[in-house]
Amino acid sequence: MTAPLADPTLSDGRGSPAVATEGLTRRFDGLVAVDHLDLTIERGAFYGLLGSNGAGKTTMIRMLTTLLPPSSGTARVSGFDIIQQPREVRRRIGYVPQMLSADAGLTGRENLMLSARLYSIPWAERKGRIDEALGFMGLADQGDGLVRTYSGGMIRRLEVAQSMLHRPAVLFLDEPTVGLDPRARHAVWDRLRELRSQFGTSMLLTTHDMEEADALCDRVTIMHRGRVAVSGTPQELKAAVGEDATMDDVFVRHTGGAVDEGGTYREVARTRGAARRLR
Repeated sequence: MTAPLADPTLSDGRGSPAVATEGLTRRFDGLVAVDHLDLTIERGAFYGLLGSNGAGKTTMIRMLTTLLPPSSGTARVSGFDIIQQPREVRRRIGYVPQMLSADAGLTGRENLMLSARLYSIPWAERKGRIDEALGFMGLADQGDGLVRTYSGGMIRRLEVAQSMLHRPAVLFLDEPTVGLDPRARHAVWDRLRELRSQFGTSMLLTTHDMEEADALCDRVTIMHRGRVAVSGTPQELKAAVGEDATMDDVFVRHTGGAVDEGGTYREVARTRGAARRLR
């Protein structure tokens, strides 16, 4: 593996980028899922990571959240090295996976209490943090209801609340609105914008929804076959393609013009299962 990145300016990572990778690579046998990726995400940014199924987006997030070790290269998240300081990284991040993470057999409040224990939030602060999170996410009146009775949008908002309970510096969102109807999707967008505005949270989002990327992201990187195809603001990328271009046009231009037909059988089954449970 390459040498760790330079130490951050301050011990808590302030002054360093939210995410900085150097030659980050992950191989699975003969497949290179992420190929020598260099990426910098500034603090407070809302950053989009786009690409077809199999482009390496989720593998990238799994490495940055310390769930998967890189084959080579390294990265810092909130100033801490994912290889040398994984515990410090995990203390400073939140993660909303594509698949459901809330327990349907518990209430929203009980799910948040479990998260508070996992994040070692002091006992005296837990109730206040949970009440605040439920209110902020628009779930104050539903907090004592079983999650199995929640709508898809409510579940996603609860999962965002779980990921933000310890007030992380960086929030990773892996297709957070998959399977949601337009109203629920926009409700999640609004909450994410408010989180960023109130807490200055840096956010890294993966999505196949080009409208979502255009609406939320300051900058985006489009990945293709494990590499960076292009990076820039949505406005810059659309202007480079042509007048009246959309993010769909940008995506097609930089992923070889191939139409994504939905990935493997396992990927389709997983996504449809998530969508079905979120209805």
